Amino acid sequence: MASSEELEAQLNLETGRISWQELQPFFAKGQTIYVAPGLDLIRVARTFVDDDSAQVQAWMKDNRVGQVTADQARDWIERDADMWALVVKPWVLVQPA
Repeated sequence: MASSEELEAQLNLETGRISWQELQPFFAKGQTIYVAPGLDLIRVARTFVDDDSAQVQAWMKDNRVGQVTADQARDWIERDADMWALVVKPWVLVQPA
């Protein structure tokens, strides 16, 4: 099992910038998770990997993390938005760039 630092380094390496248009297939499958711009994407991914449901629930309650909505997706398509994305199977975490 990887150490905390190794896992965070790996997650950082797997983070990339991508257009929302390219993420549409994952949105259509219900696999995209919104991460608010004020949150650290790597920390959120780490929380998912660690299965820290209490923290995820707290973020969800504050609307800082959650399934991407149709309104968000429509807005991002119209603006041709770029996103930071990170796969934490089965999810693709997305954060507006």
